Amino acid sequence: MSRLPVIVGFGGYNAAGRSSFHHGFRRTVLESLAPQARQETLAGLAQMMKLVQVVEGQYRDQDGQALTHADIEARFAKEILAGTLVRRIEAQHLDPDAAHWQKSITLDAGLQPLTFTTSRKQLPEPLPANWSVQELDGNEVRVTLHDSCEFKVDSYRPLAVKSAGQLPTGFEPSELYNARFHPRGLAMTVVGVTDALRSVGIEWQRIIQHVRPDEVAVFAGSVMSQLDDNGYGGMMQSRLKGGRVTAKQLALGLNTMPADFINAYVLGSVGTSGSVTGACATFLYNLQKGIEQIASGKARVVIVGNSEAPITQECIEGYGAMGALATEDGLRQIEGSAEADLRRASRPFGENCGFTLAEACQFAVLMDDELALELGADIHGAVPDVFINADGFKKSISAPGPGNYLTVAKAVASAVQLLGAEAVRNRSFVHAHGSSTPANRITESEILDRVAGAFGIEQWPVTAVKAFVGHSLATASGDQVIAALGAFKYGIVPGIKTIDAVADDVHQQHLSLSTTDRKMGEQALDVAFINSKGFGGNNASAVILAPHVAERMLRKRHGQAAFDAYLARREGTRSAAAAYDQQALLGKLDIIYNFGNDMIDDQAISITTEEIKVPGFEQPLVFKKDERYSDMLD
Repeated sequence: MSRLPVIVGFGGYNAAGRSSFHHGFRRTVLESLAPQARQETLAGLAQMMKLVQVVEGQYRDQDGQALTHADIEARFAKEILAGTLVRRIEAQHLDPDAAHWQKSITLDAGLQPLTFTTSRKQLPEPLPANWSVQELDGNEVRVTLHDSCEFKVDSYRPLAVKSAGQLPTGFEPSELYNARFHPRGLAMTVVGVTDALRSVGIEWQRIIQHVRPDEVAVFAGSVMSQLDDNGYGGMMQSRLKGGRVTAKQLALGLNTMPADFINAYVLGSVGTSGSVTGACATFLYNLQKGIEQIASGKARVVIVGNSEAPITQECIEGYGAMGALATEDGLRQIEGSAEADLRRASRPFGENCGFTLAEACQFAVLMDDELALELGADIHGAVPDVFINADGFKKSISAPGPGNYLTVAKAVASAVQLLGAEAVRNRSFVHAHGSSTPANRITESEILDRVAGAFGIEQWPVTAVKAFVGHSLATASGDQVIAALGAFKYGIVPGIKTIDAVADDVHQQHLSLSTTDRKMGEQALDVAFINSKGFGGNNASAVILAPHVAERMLRKRHGQAAFDAYLARREGTRSAAAAYDQQALLGKLDIIYNFGNDMIDDQAISITTEEIKVPGFEQPLVFKKDERYSDMLD
């Protein structure tokens, strides 16, 4: 009997804000929320963005005046909305109107040699053959050029792309703990996974007391590695800029480093670790590994997630050179306006011209169903399956292909077998990849439309979170999963609000795409399908079950008495989780970063023929009996 992987906590940050307790989701459907929920989320964002301060647990303005949630909405709502979701690239990343580069200039000495004065230590090695050097006083030298010479000088030019999905204005993850020159993606990892762990409502030390050291797993990473100055970006640029590579840049730049940081500085885990990269489907690739570990019994607790910080000049120009990104000129042409609306740069399934890069970190905490009941963990959803298929032979590595037909069809067939055709036809929805490219709107809509037709689904609700937060590459399907959990919680399928209408070439005979939020009702949604299409033929589709469905399954499996006892234990968990949420809204995030403490003494490890005891872990690691190949031996 396979264990059911259930989601007991989630968190992170993207352009909509903090993900735990659905605050990021709430930012995307603000106009559809009750006033209390709307104002609470706005107040939390105001604190994150440093628009208000917190003194003795009270929001205050810069003059010390106390503020209620309603006050914050009235005074700061416009600024909060402008500083979240997709928007013009901000100075903390780069100036899109004046991106730095180097221009080559050729100097020709002509009839009169050119001379200049510099210090001796600045002379190139070896000295060019057409240079002559005359010693002056001190360390100065006079250089004479007898022929032409090429120089590179600082220059600035505008980028064609000027929009991105950025963390809320003013929110800097590296300010929340001792970041020690960490690349932005790793700083986001630390704060994002902390948010996910705190959201569980059960202390990590209590969780690991109930599992063996090797029954914990972490699958996390990034697609683009860490490309800012503290990672590979700085390492690659240092020689060209006349600088030196630091001792940290190469190691911290690895795309596997998010998982390593979680193990070494957050969890102190000695369990399974890995990072599966699948382009834009990377989160689902790691999610598949996580649920396989739980279903097989190899792990009982799994942290799955990604962190991506690609808003750099190099990433923008790289994807831009492929014609993949929405440019300012392209948006002008679509809108027929002299001014591009950068807030609506990401336009899934509408008239569009490319996707919008984004930064984000998203993490989910998974447990097997038995452990979740034992600990009284709150269940936000369940993940029975993730399907992955490649495209076969391809002409263009970046073009879409047939593999996504397989993943979507298998996901729907899996849900039909589990829940029945009626539930899938009437109580499911799709969180589409919705990258906002002209090719995607046609190919993905055709896949969804044909699969819907094959399974008798009419008017299948389809949404796309990239309309709000952009495309965060490795983290993109994490954005989708966590947005789907919000839809379950509030019974709202977000509208694709950045488009005026669905494009004429979108297939929608069996699909329902809306530009406004759809209020489906409490417990009206049983299952979400998460679809992701990545460069290179990396296709993945996941089945996410609503919490009320997961609870129904667990009640049947474990019996009513065991489930009632679980519900009693869950009350304490929910109370602890809610207390963290209220603290986080006031800026008290309690970042977990344990650098160099509680290190394991190798000599204190005890080894027998039956087990290993590791210091700091209550339960031993017991060697499991392996009879998989016993029939092949005498």
